[in-house]
Amino acid sequence: MTTHTTHSDVLKRLKRAHGHLKSILTMLEEDRDCLDIAQQLQAVEKAISSAKRTLVHDHIERCLESTVRKGAKNADETIREFKEITKYL
Repeated sequence: MTTHTTHSDVLKRLKRAHGHLKSILTMLEEDRDCLDIAQQLQAVEKAISSAKRTLVHDHIERCLESTVRKGAKNADETIREFKEITKYL
């Protein structure tokens, strides 16, 4: 199996987003200002989007490249997987 060098980075980003999301729930329960809540929601959305992009890029660079170099998959399979994962960008 190919090593995913960015998984720890993705995990950190998602944990940070999780913390922000928990604070947003508290903000809603405390009936805090909508502008502050929207700002925090934007931060969570950005963190998750960044984590997803990092994961997809890592998969392309590590997994797909590795399978091509090793000849583990044929070109059609690799192209199909590439097209499939880039839908998430």
